[in-house]
Amino acid sequence: MSLLRSLATVSGMTLLSRILGFVRDFVIARVFGAGMLTDAFFVAFKLPNLLRRLFAEGAFSQAFVPILGEYKNKGGEAQAKVLVDHVATLLFLILFVVTLAGIAAAPVLVYISAPGFAADPGKFALTVELTRITFPYILFMSLVALSGGVLNTWSRFAVPAFTPVLLNLSFIGMALFAAPHFAQPVMALGWAVFLGGLLQLAFQVPALKRIGMLPRYSFSWQDPGVRRILKLMAPAVLGVSVSQVSLLINTIFASFLGTGSVSWLYYADRLMEFPAGMLGAALGTILLPSLSKYHAGEKFDEYSKLLDWGLRLTLLLAAPATLALAIIAVPLITTLFYHGAFMAVDVFKTRDALVAYSLGLLGLILVKVLAPGFYAKQNIRTPVKIALVTLFVTQLLNLALVGWLKHAGLALSIGLAACLNALLLYRGLRRHNIYTPRPGWPVFYAKLLAALLVMGAALWLASGTASDWMRWTLLERLLRLSFVVTLGGAVYFATLWLTGFRLRDFKRRAAE
Repeated sequence: MSLLRSLATVSGMTLLSRILGFVRDFVIARVFGAGMLTDAFFVAFKLPNLLRRLFAEGAFSQAFVPILGEYKNKGGEAQAKVLVDHVATLLFLILFVVTLAGIAAAPVLVYISAPGFAADPGKFALTVELTRITFPYILFMSLVALSGGVLNTWSRFAVPAFTPVLLNLSFIGMALFAAPHFAQPVMALGWAVFLGGLLQLAFQVPALKRIGMLPRYSFSWQDPGVRRILKLMAPAVLGVSVSQVSLLINTIFASFLGTGSVSWLYYADRLMEFPAGMLGAALGTILLPSLSKYHAGEKFDEYSKLLDWGLRLTLLLAAPATLALAIIAVPLITTLFYHGAFMAVDVFKTRDALVAYSLGLLGLILVKVLAPGFYAKQNIRTPVKIALVTLFVTQLLNLALVGWLKHAGLALSIGLAACLNALLLYRGLRRHNIYTPRPGWPVFYAKLLAALLVMGAALWLASGTASDWMRWTLLERLLRLSFVVTLGGAVYFATLWLTGFRLRDFKRRAAE
């Protein structure tokens, strides 16, 4: 299977999910604005999201996918199925207990994650109630992550990539049609999380059944594969928790800032996650299974070549996204969010956070591509050490920037630390002789820089002023934004073509 085709599939599904995600945020911003209600919900949703990334999509996937790939390559599908059964059973039992504990300890969790809310008893109580409703999301999404890992290992990328669409549809439906029927309308968003998690899990069941990998209950603590996964998960949990703890600390800082700070950061983060998900997460998803197979087959030169391909493609696609996000921040925010309860001040506060985030976007995306270079070799300790350094630097930057830039300083600290993380990962891959750059990088950089300069000038001239975007109607904004984005993309890729880039140069097949 062509990796470019796989990337197009995953990115296409991710694009659909992100577009619906923007529709979802458009609806939430229009109905609820950026204030006490959204602050309470975003904090409540952040807690199960943190644990989901920690136990499920993060540490678990990093440990599970390489070993599952090894079992499939060396022992066949029968041994792989036994491993899936044992892992799924243990994961369900552990996360079921974690979910019950989270529901019971919701007041403590909210106080830890947003201590500033304690000054407002109503806001604190609402956040606790929302946390209890959303907490089962971690159980659903942990099983979704396991299913996605299995499907990706079998090169069935489309179903896991489409799955997040269902959460966005749940949000949109509940916010538009169910919210008026709740005494506190924001509670509809909490139930949207619960329903979305359940729908995502149910959607993947038929796909697992088709490849004969639908898990069955089979408890075996002594399975060697399970024990290896748990052994790898220990440092992986620490590594993933570093980035999640960093986000949690940012929420703590933001809870002491002005009302709306948590929401401004959320809306900016959503815009930043669009290219990060489409490019970084998508590339990481398709690279890890192939890298794991090359490692299992001891094809080390192919391993290095695949990393080189991934890095070039990342820079080619992520660099223009980073530049564009900073230049057209106001057009994006006004088009998507400047409606109903979302006010002019919210536009500019969100703009500040988005520009700050954009400075580190390339680093955030590169981390998603560089880290699998270690995970596929079942080396999780090196990324963990780097993540710990990154956490320390992030908090130093928070202390230095939050008093000066307020909520935007928190966004900037994450972005700058992500760039440091990417740099240290790259250096680690070189020092461990995992990756050796292929010839032609200086010429590649020169052509890329030329295309970025031309695109940046075109976007700057076409985007207009903030006052224009704020007085235009929604239709006018949509048409103008479509024109600006299309122009920027056309100019960028035309410049690349003129400098000699061709699509065929980036074709590559997945590892067999």
